[in-house]
Amino acid sequence: MFPLNKIRNIGISAHIDSGKTTISERILFYTGKIHKMGEVKGHGDTSATMDYMPLEISKGITINSAATSCFWQDHQINLIDTPGHVDFTIEVERALRVLDGGIMVLCGVAGVQSQSITVDRQMKRYNVPRIAFINKMDRVGSNVFRVVQALIDKLHLNAFLLQYPIGSERDFQGVIDLIEMQAHYYGGEHGEDWQKEPIPEHLKELAQEARDNLLDRLSFYSETMTECLLNEQPIPCELIWDTLRQATLGQEIVPVLCGSAYKNKGVQNLLEAVNRYLPSPCDRASITATDVETEQKREIPPDSDSPLVAHVFKLTDDEYGQLTYIRLYSGTIHKGKGYLNSRTQRHVRVSRIVRLHADERQDIESASAGDIVALLGVNCASGDTLCGEGINVSLEGMYIPDPVITLAITPHSQDDAARLEKALQRFSHEDPTFKVNQDPESGKTLISGMGELHLDIYLERMEQEYNAKVYIGKPAVAYRETITQGSNFDYTLKKQTGGSGQYAQVIGRLEPCSETFLFENQVRGGEIPKPFILACEKGFKDAMSTGFIQGYPVTGVKVILQGGSIHPVDSSENAFRFAARQGFEEAFRAAHPQVLEPIMRVEIETPSQFLGRIQGDLMARRGVLLGSEVIEDYTVIWADVPLVEMFGYSTDLRSLSQGMAAFAMELSGYQPIPPVVGV
Repeated sequence: MFPLNKIRNIGISAHIDSGKTTISERILFYTGKIHKMGEVKGHGDTSATMDYMPLEISKGITINSAATSCFWQDHQINLIDTPGHVDFTIEVERALRVLDGGIMVLCGVAGVQSQSITVDRQMKRYNVPRIAFINKMDRVGSNVFRVVQALIDKLHLNAFLLQYPIGSERDFQGVIDLIEMQAHYYGGEHGEDWQKEPIPEHLKELAQEARDNLLDRLSFYSETMTECLLNEQPIPCELIWDTLRQATLGQEIVPVLCGSAYKNKGVQNLLEAVNRYLPSPCDRASITATDVETEQKREIPPDSDSPLVAHVFKLTDDEYGQLTYIRLYSGTIHKGKGYLNSRTQRHVRVSRIVRLHADERQDIESASAGDIVALLGVNCASGDTLCGEGINVSLEGMYIPDPVITLAITPHSQDDAARLEKALQRFSHEDPTFKVNQDPESGKTLISGMGELHLDIYLERMEQEYNAKVYIGKPAVAYRETITQGSNFDYTLKKQTGGSGQYAQVIGRLEPCSETFLFENQVRGGEIPKPFILACEKGFKDAMSTGFIQGYPVTGVKVILQGGSIHPVDSSENAFRFAARQGFEEAFRAAHPQVLEPIMRVEIETPSQFLGRIQGDLMARRGVLLGSEVIEDYTVIWADVPLVEMFGYSTDLRSLSQGMAAFAMELSGYQPIPPVVGV
C-alpha cells in the first residue's frame, strides 16, 4: 500500500497533435515501465503503448483515454492519456472528473489552440491544478515566450516560466533550470543520460534576468521570500519549490516547462515537476457526496481506514467482459467482497481487481483511497458510486455534452442486423455521448455523436470488430427549439369514464433562460401535494424531449409552477404528469417558439497565401469571421459557422489549400436559423 502523499493521479490533455501520447511514451520509458519507446505513427512493435486500438494505430490519433501506473523518485504516478480531438471530449471530461492534477501540453509553434481553450475550461470546471509543458521546441517557428504570453492573454492563466531554453528550433539542446540555475542536457540514444552542467556563458545574463523576474512575481505568494529579496539575501531552492507548490495547489499560478518529447528532451524535468508541484489525494479538498437517504451533503475524507467510497468513471467491454474503471476516494476495496451500488441500491461482488497498463492488466488483491484501478465482472453504469459498509452516498456525476450530428444506418442483411445490435449496445454503454434511437417514421436506426469523425470511428469499429456492414444515410443536424418570450398556461385534465376518473389542474408560466431546463415550484398552501409536483416536473421534462414546431428537443426554458387543484379521488401522479405536458405545449405555442441550429467554433491553420480563398469560402458557408493571427509564414483563422454548412469540409479545405491547411472545430452554441435558410 503506497503512502497517500506519494501518489499522483494526473492526466495529459491538449489540442490534437500537440504530443500528448509521445510524452506519455517517454514518461513510461524513463520510469522503467517500458524498455522500448514506440511512436504515434508506428506499427506493430513500434506503435505507442497507450494507443493500442487498431484504429488508433492506423489513424495516428488517440480515441480512448488509456490508464497506466509508473514510479518516479519514490512516487507512484497514475497516468491517463486523453484524446485531443474535440469529438472525443467525453474521454477528457471523465478523466478530469477523477484526477487530482493535470499536464496541459501546448505546441511550441501554434501555442494556445481551440482545444487548448476547451481543456482549460474543463480543468477549471473540475478545479484541477495543472502544470503546462510547451512541447515541440525543436520545430521551426517555436517560441516559448510567445506561448507563455498566449497562456496569459488567451486563457487568463498566471503562467510562471521555470526554465529558459538553450537554443531554439533545430539548435534546441536543453533547458536552464531557473531555480537551481543549472543547464540540463539529455544524452544517450534516447535522452536517458540526464546531465546537469553549468550555464553556458552567453546565456548567463539572460537566465539571471529571467530568474529575477520569476522570483519577483513569486514573492507575492510568500512573505518569507519577500523579506529575503528586500534584504538581498539568497533564497533557498526549497523555499521556491514550496511556494510554487502551494500556489499551484491553490490554482493561483501555472508552472510552465518546455522541451521536445519527440527529441527526448525535458521529460525528466516534467516528471520532477509532477512530484513537486501537483497534488496528492490528501492535498485536494475533501470530496462532497450526497447521502442517498437524507439528501444531506457529507464530506468524504481521503482515508484508507474509512468506509469505501469509489466513483465509476468509465466502462469498456471486450472478450473478457465489462471492465469498470474506478477512482477510490475513501476506504479500501478487497477482491471477493461485496459493495453497495448507491444508484441501484443493490450489492455487487468484486471478483477481480486489476491495475491497468494500457490494454494490459495486473491482478491485485486490494486497492486503497487515492488509487485508480479497474474491476472485472461488476455490473454497473458510468457515474455510479460504490459504497462500503455503513455508508450510502452518491458522488456528483460528470458533465456530458449533447450530440450535434445524427446519421441514419441500415444493416445490409439480417445477420448484419444482429451483429449491429450488439455493437450499438456496447458502444452506447461505453460512451455517454454516443446515442442510439429509432426513427418512428422510417424505422431506421439513428446514431448521434459529437462530430463526423466521432461517428466515422464507430462505423469503422462496427465493421472491424463486429463485421457489421451498414448502409449510411445523409448526416442530419441536431437542431433545437426554444421560446423567445414568456407565456402562461392553465390546463385542466378532466376525464370520467365510469369508476375513478382522471383529474389534474396545473397553472404556471414558461420563461426563456440560459440553462437547458429549469423548474421552479411556487405552489403554496399545499394546493398540489409533493408527489404530484414531482410528477409535474417529469411531465415538463417529457415535453422538452420533443418540440412542437418540427419535433426537435426543446432547450432554454424555465418552467414556473404557480398553482393548481386536485380531486380527492380522481387525481394521480400520471394525471398530473400528463397535464403538465399538455400545459407546457399550450404555453410553448404561445411563446413565439423558434428553431435553433448548432454553431461550430472553427479554427483553421493555413499557409498565408491561401488566406483569402479560405475566408471567402467560410463566408459563403454563412460563417462569421472572429479574427486571425499570423505566426511565422502561416495564419490561424477563427470563425463561427453553422454545423449544417461544415459537412465534408475537410475535403473542400484540402482542395482550397493544396492539402496544406488543417482545421479543428467544437460546438460554440445555438443560434436562430435565418428565415431565408429554413430547416
